[in-house]
Amino acid sequence: MGQLGKTNLLDLDRNALEAFFSSMGEKPYRAQQVLKWIHFNGVRQFDAMTNLSKALRQTLTETAEIILPDILYEKAATDGTYKWLLKLPDGNCIETVFIPEKTRGTLCISSQVGCILNCDFCSTGKQGFSRNLSTAEIIGQLWIAVRTLSITQGIHDHAVTNVVMMGMGEPLLNFDKVIPALNLMLDDMAYGLSKRRVTVSTAGVVPAIYQLREVSDVALAVSLHAPNDALRNQLVPLNKKYPLKELMQACRDYFKDDTRRSITMEYVMLAGVNDTPMHAKQLIAILQGVRAKVNLIPFNPFPHTTYQRSDQDTILLFRDLLMQSGLHTTIRRTRGDDIDAACGQLVGQVQDRTRRQERYQQQQVSVN
Repeated sequence: MGQLGKTNLLDLDRNALEAFFSSMGEKPYRAQQVLKWIHFNGVRQFDAMTNLSKALRQTLTETAEIILPDILYEKAATDGTYKWLLKLPDGNCIETVFIPEKTRGTLCISSQVGCILNCDFCSTGKQGFSRNLSTAEIIGQLWIAVRTLSITQGIHDHAVTNVVMMGMGEPLLNFDKVIPALNLMLDDMAYGLSKRRVTVSTAGVVPAIYQLREVSDVALAVSLHAPNDALRNQLVPLNKKYPLKELMQACRDYFKDDTRRSITMEYVMLAGVNDTPMHAKQLIAILQGVRAKVNLIPFNPFPHTTYQRSDQDTILLFRDLLMQSGLHTTIRRTRGDDIDAACGQLVGQVQDRTRRQERYQQQQVSVN
């Protein structure tokens, strides 16, 4: 638990850190120095920040802190996927997953404790919602992953090359805390990730997609999962507020000034629900005019779900129909399911399902 009155510097991106030092009568360049110590070098002790004066180090010790989530559990899957269960200062828990591949390492980061959207096929949503994460709790997942992978896995330089905000929660319903975390991911003095390698995934919070476009140029993924409003209302209840016509227009507008970039459409394959040739043709139709690539996700089962994964032949036929129409389409390889680290399986032991609707309405106000 943080100390009362102290500022957790993990909550501050470069601009906020400059303001912090200016309020202390220090030059703004101190922000760059401290940013590099904390994020690039992984230093948490102010006394170790040797290019700061002794007086400033003492002042920071008295007024600031660097507080991370605690690691409760960590485990590698047989395929090399690595999962952390992290405990937050208030006792809540979140999950973070690292997916290693030959040419990249992707970290899947959570933005909320649980998720408020209650998508019908997602284990995380079925666990309920507790609260938004702070910027420190979001970026702390990346800080922990970079250091842990270096120590336990022997992965050193550039272990994490990609970050996807696809863990627990809807990141665009925690907009004000997610943006500083994204800034830190992209900052050369922190993690120095490319804007093309940091992705925000949303179920379709349309006003916040426009807001994101104004303040950041990170990649965008949309959890689509259905090609018509009737089915999407069932699978992704947020669609009742922001139907497909509005969502597709927001997607057309997101990269309208950069014709080299496209949006990833995530589409979980549910047997007999959204995986027929008819659904493929509907998907082709709604993506007309949208610069998009489609990522088909074999459904990852969880206890008490009524859904089943589409068989391989069905998924391949669906992919082929999309590709014949000119849509770049991939099939996501299922990773980490033996440690419940696969897409849609993150839980974090969230229990609180109370006052869901009230919280949801409050969050809607924040993005309108």
